[in-house]
Amino acid sequence: MPNDICEVTCINEDKVNHVKQKLNNQPIDKVISLYKLLADRNRLQIAYALLIEKELCVCDIANIIGATTATTSHHLRKLYKAGIAAFRKEGKLAYYSLSDDHMKQVITQGFLHGKEESTDVI
Repeated sequence: MPNDICEVTCINEDKVNHVKQKLNNQPIDKVISLYKLLADRNRLQIAYALLIEKELCVCDIANIIGATTATTSHHLRKLYKAGIAAFRKEGKLAYYSLSDDHMKQVITQGFLHGKEESTDVI
């Protein structure tokens, strides 16, 4: 695709400086960490399961993703530490949910975008 790049260099300094200033004030590393965690198939399936059912115990989640409770607990611990999931204990059972509406929106939007048909080649 030879037409997908500029043929001459022309920099709009106002726009470039504006975007650089905005980028410098954003938690880029936190966002990278969030997406890295969700880039794992099991963790994304867990997040989606929690979006659908609101709250599930570790045993249910393990069964859904086809993993052991130990492996599932490991993934849930990472999601919890990153602020993606919340948990509560009831007797001997641990129940997990998505931490807040922001996380619900992130998961929902990701899956909606994944369902869209795209003609663009990246």
